[in-house]
Amino acid sequence: MGSKRTSLIFVIFVLLGVNAYSQRTLKDYVNQFNAADSETAQNYVNNAQAYEWLNKNIPLLECPDTIIEKIYYYRWWTFRKHLKETPDGFIFTEFILPVKHAGRYNALSCALGHHINEGRWLRDTQYINQDIRYWFMADAQQKTPKFHQFSSWAEWAVLENIKVHGDPGMAVQLLPYMDADYHLWEKEKRLPGGLFWQFDVKDGMEESISGSRKEKHIRPTINSYMYGNALAMAAMAQVAGNDSLVKSYTADADKIKSLAEDSMWDRTASFFKVRLAKGGLSDAREEIGFIPWYFNLPADKPMYARAWQQLTDTAGFNAPWGITTAERRHPLFRSHGTGGCEWDGALWPFATTQTLKALSNLLRDYRHKGGMTPAIYYEMLRTYARSHQKNGAPYLGEYQDEKNGYWLKGDNPRSSYYNHSGFCDLVINDLVGIRPSLDNKLTIDPMLPWKWFQLSNIPYHGHLITVSWNYRKAGFYIYVDNAEKYHGKQLKAVTLTL
Repeated sequence: MGSKRTSLIFVIFVLLGVNAYSQRTLKDYVNQFNAADSETAQNYVNNAQAYEWLNKNIPLLECPDTIIEKIYYYRWWTFRKHLKETPDGFIFTEFILPVKHAGRYNALSCALGHHINEGRWLRDTQYINQDIRYWFMADAQQKTPKFHQFSSWAEWAVLENIKVHGDPGMAVQLLPYMDADYHLWEKEKRLPGGLFWQFDVKDGMEESISGSRKEKHIRPTINSYMYGNALAMAAMAQVAGNDSLVKSYTADADKIKSLAEDSMWDRTASFFKVRLAKGGLSDAREEIGFIPWYFNLPADKPMYARAWQQLTDTAGFNAPWGITTAERRHPLFRSHGTGGCEWDGALWPFATTQTLKALSNLLRDYRHKGGMTPAIYYEMLRTYARSHQKNGAPYLGEYQDEKNGYWLKGDNPRSSYYNHSGFCDLVINDLVGIRPSLDNKLTIDPMLPWKWFQLSNIPYHGHLITVSWNYRKAGFYIYVDNAEKYHGKQLKAVTLTL
């Protein structure tokens, strides 16, 4: 008994020392970011409060890749800039300055799925939970609700949030509102054949090669989102004990999957494409063709996996500064000018986030991987991290030139700290591999090449998780609330019961 107690005390002592080192790392980064910031806009947490708030809320990362580590902290630092307290609770904004097309409180729903994925890793759950309730409950009370101003995978993201924090009460409370929201999408955008249409501007993806502001094209975006939303609704209905909703949403997800594979897959181009309202498929491969894997929609077949060969092809989507929004070989690539909102090839962090999430799912959940590997994922993520710069300093804007990284909105102040994408979730959920579930199990499935790292203070089902690999002592360690839960000699997938 004495030796076990001594070992426990040693583990706690080591972790406290490590956390102190990680806190110093965080503080150093925050000081750097604060010093370079004019702070023209302030919301709930100003720069002076940033370190204290972040230290209380975010998982702390230590790793040998200084590019990913720095941008990991930079993205958290920018994310808290958008936390806003309103009469309807906390929300996360998209633009740091007010924009005309936003709703109350400068709120926009376009990147809500990204916001929820990032915010679910905060230890204080009130911030993202109130943001979710704002959109499903408070926004609907407006004379002109803004939630459907843009396509959304919000229900899917809500389920992912519940998986992290283990709060079934949210599923029960929001189920009627989410059910009504799903049916409203059906009323607004569902075609008689069963698939959904959308304008590219309402996908938040104007102006694209295949898009239109008038024609009702069937797009991989909204149909993948609604497939994911239907699956999430079935899972949350299961939690709420509503068997009839489980059956109806499961059936609808199956229907969308079958129709999407039949209607949007181009066998000749081996890619998911926009089906045009006047008939036929677009002749352009666009980055939105990877979105179906974000929700594991495509069947696990070599035919579909071949689409991913375009990701690393320099005539496809592979450019020096990242993943282009249209294939580079297309004659209309980068043909719509610059400085507006062109999705005809330039790099958009919004789309990069979706593609990297889809690639992570392909690597973990599919047997047929189309030649993709964890090394490719890592290099794509690292390129994405490296693109967060302007004049050599950390920066996040709207969209970039694919050859030189120039931010195509220039110095427009509204574009600074543009909260329209994700990054920290890609590190936590996908690279380090914290894979949450609705039950009391936690899978940790790392997909990284580092010789050492530690990610600490990860909130999960009321616990704090620390994952450590060759960090101050050899081996793979997983701690739950400072108590060692697993120790192994290899960095591999581990599933724990808490």
